Order: sequence, then structure tokens, then C-alpha cells
Amino acid sequence: MKTSENYPEHPKFLGHTSEVALLQAVIDNFMDGILILTEQGEWVQVNEVARKICARFPAAQSQPNTVPKEIWSVCQSLLESGHFYTNQTAALEAEIELEPTTRLRIRVKWLKLWLHSQAYLLVMLEDRKQSVENIAITEVDKYGLTAREAEVWCLYRGNYTYKEIAAELHISLNTVKKHMKNIHAKQDTVLHMEDYRRSRSRLTDVS
Repeated sequence: MKTSENYPEHPKFLGHTSEVALLQAVIDNFMDGILILTEQGEWVQVNEVARKICARFPAAQSQPNTVPKEIWSVCQSLLESGHFYTNQTAALEAEIELEPTTRLRIRVKWLKLWLHSQAYLLVMLEDRKQSVENIAITEVDKYGLTAREAEVWCLYRGNYTYKEIAAELHISLNTVKKHMKNIHAKQDTVLHMEDYRRSRSRLTDVS
């Protein structure tokens, strides 16, 4: 794997400028971190989420803009498997502890790009804690939760127990249960409405 001294600080892609811009626009729209690497570990293309995740690894201060060894070890497993020539859809997954409260899911697969005979490694980085928080925030809006219900729900989605939620928010256990009962009622209403719309849509299609 090459270090920052071996390749440019900014992502570089061996292709037309329009191709580079298109690829960057695509990966920038992902909520997860996206890295595109050569088989030698060169950092070819990266979105901002991946850049920030990589910067959180211990070695990032001394070796900025490099692939952390914990991520590269998963890439090496795919390289050593030799699956590219028999199955280009092969992918490997691993989950590591990035920080005491944060787990990182790493998924690596082969990537074939336009007009290139060379194969690249597509690395997807998912901050599990951040993913859960994003889902919870989306659900808060979807279910129309109050500010306090939103606090309770986000903690619940983060695997807090009712007792832990009560302690975190300085409220009683019964209050937590009351909020959760209201949340589930709102959730059921939304889900029933979605089922109703799907049923109406199927009937419309049939007629």
C-alpha cells in the first residue's frame, strides 16, 4: 500500500475530466464513505464522508490521505482471494471498532470503470452509529414525533434500554414508557396508511 508520499494529496483518476467529475458527483451523493483504490492501494477517488472517517484512525495524523491499515487489510483479503477473474461481483465485509462507541462496517468489492481495462477496489465505509442516527431522524419526521418523543426515539434506536433513556433524559421510567407507547401508536398509524395506499394503488392498476 502506498503512503501519502507516493501519490498526490488530492484524488486522481486516470481518465477524461468529464469522467472524473461524473464519478465524483455520484460518490458525493452517498451517505456512506466511498473510496476507490487501485490494487496497489493508491487513493484514486474519495468522497468527503470517507475522508472524514479515515481521518479518525490513529495513524491519520502522521499519514494523512492514506488508507488506514484496518481498512486495507480487508482489501488485501479480497485481492488474495483471486475472485476477480471468476466472479466480479464478489465482495468482502468486516466490522471493526473505530472508537469506543462507534463501529465501522467495511465492504470491499471489485469495480470496473468506463474505458479502463484496469480493475479498481470499491470500498464502502458505514459508520453504524451515524447510520442509526440518520434513520432515527428520518423516522422522527415520518411519524410526526414531538421534540421529547424524538429524543426518546433516537436513544431507543441507539440501543438504549428504557432505564438508560430515563437516566439520560432525567425523566421517570414511566414517562419513557408513555412516550414509547405514543411513538408506537403514531408509527402504526403511518404504517397502516402506507398499506392502505399500496392496496389502493394495486386496485387501480388492476382496473
